[in-house]
Amino acid sequence: MPERFHELAMTPAIAAEQIRYYGQAQPRPDGVERDRLGEVEAGFIAARDSFYMATINENGWPYLQHRGGAPGFLRVLGPNQLGFADLRGNRQMLSTGNVAVNDRVALFLMDYPQRSRLKILGHARIVPATAEPVLASKLAPAGARGVERLVLIEVEAFDWNCPKFITPRYTMPEVEAFVAPLKARIAELEARLHRAAS
Repeated sequence: MPERFHELAMTPAIAAEQIRYYGQAQPRPDGVERDRLGEVEAGFIAARDSFYMATINENGWPYLQHRGGAPGFLRVLGPNQLGFADLRGNRQMLSTGNVAVNDRVALFLMDYPQRSRLKILGHARIVPATAEPVLASKLAPAGARGVERLVLIEVEAFDWNCPKFITPRYTMPEVEAFVAPLKARIAELEARLHRAAS
């Protein structure tokens, strides 16, 4: 676990539970710098076509939202910055309103086929797309209309989780890629049968 994530996540209450259940608490680093996204993290993020983002509302309740798009719609803008275009949606503005009063966010990125997950903690800010037209064009998915806002996240910490209990799941394009050689072979064999029967 990167040290900054460990420092932020391992609170005294968690340490108390570790002692209660396992007899000792994991050592907690103190005063470490922010975790910096490296090439491995950047590559993983660029390959994702979705992620989950948690925010906290004024009543202290968490809200979890799914975000999706073409692979790479969540962009690494620097070693500590992510960004994505916020497209016109259902107009509830739940995440946007939450970030306006509490900028803390948690992102959860999954690669189900490889059984990998990346957790990111950060501070988000919402910027009108009209205020940053160059950045808006950079973050807008190809052919997208209705980019209303940009969500910029200063990464504070991240952590990779173990693959235990992640059930592999596949998208339709991934399934089609796996099945394509089988379909081609079936077509070839059917053609042979047809010729032999003629």
